[in-house]
Amino acid sequence: MQFDEFLKRMPKLGNLQLLGQEAQFEMAPDERIRALSEMDIEAKNPRWAGVMAVFYPNAEGETTLVLILRKTYKGVHSNQVGFPGGKAETLDQSIKHTALRETEEEVGLAQSEIEVVKKLTKLYIPPSNFWVQPFIGYVKETPRFIKEGAEVEAILEVSLKQFLDDKSVITQRIDTSYGTMLDVPAFYLAEHVVWGATAMMLSEVKWALQQLD
Repeated sequence: MQFDEFLKRMPKLGNLQLLGQEAQFEMAPDERIRALSEMDIEAKNPRWAGVMAVFYPNAEGETTLVLILRKTYKGVHSNQVGFPGGKAETLDQSIKHTALRETEEEVGLAQSEIEVVKKLTKLYIPPSNFWVQPFIGYVKETPRFIKEGAEVEAILEVSLKQFLDDKSVITQRIDTSYGTMLDVPAFYLAEHVVWGATAMMLSEVKWALQQLD
């Protein structure tokens, strides 16, 4: 889809009633759905993070989504694909500000250039004990990304066409945080397997965009 057409649909997205967990669970293994349903999340006193699904025109004017590949490190999200974003800091004005600030830090998109159009459904991440609040936004010009060197291994650019293509949904055998190898639903985007919480949030992004046709 050309970005001009994508922009015309954004007002409708802002007023869209979300499907919520139902959309997220389309890309979750049964084990995760069961674990979340049995969990007293607030008793765990989770921290908060904000992430941003940012769309933009590529050099050919086609609508594109930016994701990041995190570096390999000793942590639960090592070498995984995710949205730009990160944990809330004391000085952040809101969780939206967290998402904007972290996006600028990780991929170099100025906060002032990102138009936030939709707050999505929050998602709890058991391995790291975080509530993650995703947003959809866009920038009007083709960006020049600046990769944050300490945490980001690569910046991934995904065409909207590929993202919305049902052929991008796969099943992948993954060594999960539940301590077992599981067949999990995933996206195959920009030559990377995207699973877990990011896939669940992407599922709601995909559902929301499909309602704009």
